Amino acid sequence: MQNIPQVKLGIIAVSRDCFPIELSHKRRQNVVAACKKKNIPVVEIETIIENERDMLKAVDEIKQKGINALAIYLGNFGPEGPTTMLAERFDGPVMFVAAAEDTGKDLIGGRGDAYCGMLNASYNIGLRKLNPYIPEYPVGDPEDVAGMLADFLPIARVVLGVRKLKILSFGPRPFDFLACNAPIKPLYDLGVEIMENSELDLYDIVQAEKNNPEVKRIAKEMAAELGKGNTYPDLLEKLAQYEYALEKFMNANLGASSYAAFANKCWPAFEKYFGHVPCYLNSRLAARGIPVACETDIYGALSEYMVICATELPPTILDINNTVPKDMYKENKKAIGHYDLTDLWMGFHCGNTSSACLVQPMMQYQLIMHRLQEPNQKPNVTRGTLEGQIKPGPISIFRAQSTADAKIRAYVANGEVLKVNPKSFGSIGVFAINEMGRFYRHVLIEKRFPHHTAIAFKHAAKTLFAASKMLGIEDVFFNQPEGMMYPTENPFE
Repeated sequence: MQNIPQVKLGIIAVSRDCFPIELSHKRRQNVVAACKKKNIPVVEIETIIENERDMLKAVDEIKQKGINALAIYLGNFGPEGPTTMLAERFDGPVMFVAAAEDTGKDLIGGRGDAYCGMLNASYNIGLRKLNPYIPEYPVGDPEDVAGMLADFLPIARVVLGVRKLKILSFGPRPFDFLACNAPIKPLYDLGVEIMENSELDLYDIVQAEKNNPEVKRIAKEMAAELGKGNTYPDLLEKLAQYEYALEKFMNANLGASSYAAFANKCWPAFEKYFGHVPCYLNSRLAARGIPVACETDIYGALSEYMVICATELPPTILDINNTVPKDMYKENKKAIGHYDLTDLWMGFHCGNTSSACLVQPMMQYQLIMHRLQEPNQKPNVTRGTLEGQIKPGPISIFRAQSTADAKIRAYVANGEVLKVNPKSFGSIGVFAINEMGRFYRHVLIEKRFPHHTAIAFKHAAKTLFAASKMLGIEDVFFNQPEGMMYPTENPFE
């Protein structure tokens, strides 16, 4: 997967000078050994911090080893001043974890009190206005801590990616989709750059690649990917020209950023001038780690990119689209299982989901656009969707969004795509999320989130929740995957 950061995670131990430093040294080594057993990549920082001089020495060692994400490990109580100074000076995502006591046979010389030390560390984190990741229960033995480090890796990848992301947009947001309204100030607060361009700019860069020999190579790739689903072979070179132009533009305009995502206007003028819809191209770029959000949905692009970093899998953006009819619910009760009707909904988009995520993908035409632009005609400029039933399996839905008054918030929920035929068109599937009816009413509607949601094709809710909080998104609504998600009263007032 391209276009995402590679995390180089370091672990550093701290030690309060009235506790044996050997305790922190031994416990750090045991954590690293546990990580090796589990194939969790981690770099050991030899310096142990007891005071500010150690902290400065550690900063130099961390730089020399190329660490871009850091786990600060309380092997014993730890000195909260130098410890949090390190977190403040480190330019990357930081987590705090602490050592549990090793054995009931050595609770005099071998007791570290890191359980207590985490409290003082957290107080000093607040004094310095830091925003590290602290696991749900941040104290454990070496195997426990190794698991926490594994959980931190995708969280760190999201944070690193977003902080060096540039969103490239083409075209103003359509008037009919004010729901994708996007005050851009919160993007800068997250560290995201944005470069807004016109539809004429897009037309210009695509036309410039008309005779580029790379176009034929990409068209052949497309034909191989589509296989029997290649229903419009005459269209492939046009699509390939557009894809090549977008990726070339991205590489030429990253500037000081390292990663990119697109938010492009895709109707109604697009079809007339480009001669196709862009959906299939969006699916191909997403499969390579370059999301292209439809309808100039800038926050949709951000959400998709965060999903890529969290999962290292292709994302998609779908409408939270329509209900499942009661007769379909009754006909498929065995496949639906314990879910209530209000737990179900259909996720749909025109045809932008990667082929690996679809059952028997096929190139088609955009039915809704065809009604509007080519009524009573054979499809021509509305061709270019990739359609099929979305494969069943675990998913998460996620969206970060600015409010009208430029405050960013997010939601995330785990669920699944059911093995139920949606009997409709587009990239579409029947989705199930426990308590979706209440989540829909009290989060999506009540908090005024738009209809687009980013889909992760695995359970990634905890990663996305933690990464969002680390990035400074204070309001993140999390629909837990098990049991009752929140109290019976409306918890969001």
